[in-house]
Amino acid sequence: MHILLFILSLIVLVTVGKCIHVSIRMQGIGSFETEKEDLLQRRAFLLEKVLTTPENLIKEMPSAVGPIFQNEWAMYSCSMLSAALVNMSHLYPETREESVVAIDSLIRIVMSKELRNYDAVRWGEDPLESLNGPNSHISYISILAWMIGGYKTLGGDSKYDSLWDSLCETMSRRFYDSPNFNLLTYPDGYVYVPDELVGIAALSIYARFHDGRYSDTVDYWIKNMKENWTDATGMIASLFPDMECKPGDFLYVLGSYSALICYYMTFVDVDYARELYDVLKTKFVKRSPFAGIREYWYKNSLLDFNIDAGPVIFNLSPSGTAFGIGPATYFEDWEIRNRFLKTAEIAGTTVIRKGKRHYLLADIALVGEAITLAMRTAVHW
Repeated sequence: MHILLFILSLIVLVTVGKCIHVSIRMQGIGSFETEKEDLLQRRAFLLEKVLTTPENLIKEMPSAVGPIFQNEWAMYSCSMLSAALVNMSHLYPETREESVVAIDSLIRIVMSKELRNYDAVRWGEDPLESLNGPNSHISYISILAWMIGGYKTLGGDSKYDSLWDSLCETMSRRFYDSPNFNLLTYPDGYVYVPDELVGIAALSIYARFHDGRYSDTVDYWIKNMKENWTDATGMIASLFPDMECKPGDFLYVLGSYSALICYYMTFVDVDYARELYDVLKTKFVKRSPFAGIREYWYKNSLLDFNIDAGPVIFNLSPSGTAFGIGPATYFEDWEIRNRFLKTAEIAGTTVIRKGKRHYLLADIALVGEAITLAMRTAVHW
């Protein structure tokens, strides 16, 4: 009996302590002005952790996911931090000069042999040494082109202009050469629509600087997705199994991918992004017992796992919830944003050390910290 009482008391004590901690950390959440110190401290943490050698950055990624995903997650850490830096330069202009220098360094890390190795291994050729070839490489080159677009948006110099031209020409050509105007992420694998869309977002940014060049590619991709790859929910497909998939075949629509699709679409077509966000709220937002994004809109899943969504518990998608903060922020849906950030605090637990702030989970998955900062600062570029 005494042991049982002790255990119950300990549970109550931990629960009360967690509630107090969450309440304290949520103070000031709700506007870019009141969150400024929090955001700048998270930015400082990520700059310290991510701006390192490619080898050290890869080592920061959890070894349990294997070397391929370690490289991939390192690349996503760079791309999401670069997006956060662009966002915060708009929100806090005094950070712009430092951010341009930092994004330059992030681009060079992503261009390193070490990071692009994940894509080279999958395709059997280097993505930057095969731009004239037919193979997709959309995962890698889309991210790199998008990061260069962010660099140029902040007034970065011309050092990457020739590469930017080549990346965007390659993506556009390969889209038109594809039978369904989408590209495989890896050989003999799935078409992951967020990978397609970050490429389309990169082309859309490029078009702003080059008199609309590749706008036809962007417009046709959206038209194609609306007409052929939208399911009954009104959400475009998250992925489809291969290049032989035809309109009308079963479409996979998942919360984690759908939230990311909504975010990337804000770079391409704001009105359509808003439509998709409305679908996301209607079909995928879960409000209790914790607010977040449902991984499956058509069923409940008590326990599931995949490498992109993470551990799905009571149908709540960790990465989907993090990605969902992006469109909620962009469309100033502060009520949903605050709910999602509260869930992030409950799961992640913020700590402050030497003027730098991060979730404890960043010690396990640094990429999640970078994603969350990019999403909670999402603004129009």
